Amino acid sequence: MAAYALTTRRTSVPVFAERIFECLPRVDQRRWAQSYVHSLLTTPGKKSVKRLAETISPSPATSQSLHQFVNASPWDWMPVRAELSRWAEHEMTPRAWVIGQAVLRKRGEHSCGVHRRFLASTGRSVTCQVGVGMFLSSYDQAVPVDWRLLLPGSWTKDPERRVRTRIPAEVGPRSVEQHALDLVDTLADTSRAAPLPVVADLEALGGTSAAALVHGLALRGRDFMVAVPDSLQVAVGRHLRVQRPQGGDSQGLVLAARSLFEFNAGTLTRVENVGPWDGRGRHTTVMSSFVRIPQPGRGGERIHRTYRLFAVRPDNGRQPLQLWLTSLTHARMESLLALTRTLAHAGESVREMSDDFGLQDFEGRSYPGWHHHMTLVSAAYAYSRFNRRPAPTGGGERLLVAA
Repeated sequence: MAAYALTTRRTSVPVFAERIFECLPRVDQRRWAQSYVHSLLTTPGKKSVKRLAETISPSPATSQSLHQFVNASPWDWMPVRAELSRWAEHEMTPRAWVIGQAVLRKRGEHSCGVHRRFLASTGRSVTCQVGVGMFLSSYDQAVPVDWRLLLPGSWTKDPERRVRTRIPAEVGPRSVEQHALDLVDTLADTSRAAPLPVVADLEALGGTSAAALVHGLALRGRDFMVAVPDSLQVAVGRHLRVQRPQGGDSQGLVLAARSLFEFNAGTLTRVENVGPWDGRGRHTTVMSSFVRIPQPGRGGERIHRTYRLFAVRPDNGRQPLQLWLTSLTHARMESLLALTRTLAHAGESVREMSDDFGLQDFEGRSYPGWHHHMTLVSAAYAYSRFNRRPAPTGGGERLLVAA
């Protein structure tokens, strides 16, 4: 591979790629990984394989080689993501592990995991793939470090589809909350830093899914901040101010989460006005209460744990209340609100990856190809965030490689 002059203020792409892709067993795999990341950073507009290849080399064979590397080369993406997460931890000061989603729209029905899905944000159903991602987030930015592909039963139970898209035998049907817990477990195993609060939004999935995620995090002893739906069933009562009830498992009054803030709950609900974290702008009105989740654990065990449920009232008064459940019962409300904002940073990262880094432009259809593409796009995005490289807007720089 010829040397080239693409450098940034802090780290050059070759140095970055050498670290992130060092775990790949073959020299050609490491070379193509670096080339792919370089192309994502420098190719303007749509990031099709053909356009990425033109940035790398004028050789007609480059496009086929690049497509082969992403879709057919048998490299393991998990060690690459583990190294990316450790690199990101070193480059930033993460405050939360954020679970986010990427909806990747598709025209056909042959890409692995594609299905029809209703999007509450648009009020319409779309044909898409859904990626569940883990983001490391500070108070001002987030970068993705791991992904899972949501596979509906129409994919996991269809032998012909599994063979055609090379879905591994050990991959079965898993819900969004199961993917989220798997992402948490994986990062806990690979991270070299202390575990951080998990922030997630399962509001649109319903109370059962949110309760399952909360229960799974509680079993792992993990602190969390989870946006929950209005229908989530919670137990309330004055005795919930202590961590473990005395004299049995008294559940107290059980009701839907939203209804707790719709009637006069007296001493059960606290109302406070919280100042903006940066000292500018309006105060935020927050109502909160101590609650438990009346759900048995595995084998009938119950998790005797008190949480804090709080509702954020929008400024204009026309939007619905946003409900959050957290295990951080003793944290200041200013800190809790700062954690809720990390979810928006993950959403902004997905939008930037879609607009400028080719997240939506993957042309392959296989399960390994999807994971390869998501890994490479995540690496390019993380590099750009920490090296202050602007998104490509003009002609790309050409990187010559031996095809």
